[in-house]
Amino acid sequence: MSKVRITQVKSTIDRPERQKLTIKALGLGKLNRTVEKENSEAIAGMIRKVSHLVKVEEI
Repeated sequence: MSKVRITQVKSTIDRPERQKLTIKALGLGKLNRTVEKENSEAIAGMIRKVSHLVKVEEI
């Protein structure tokens, strides 16, 4: 499987609780924090839910 690099670029302040929990589940939580994850269906779904808060790069 390919990997993706996910970087949080917007704050979760004034966002629904589900989006905050999704950001936390991805391993993010602070601006400009970056994580690398395997690109599975579950991760892709999480990215879609918070796509307006993160930047995604294929590795």
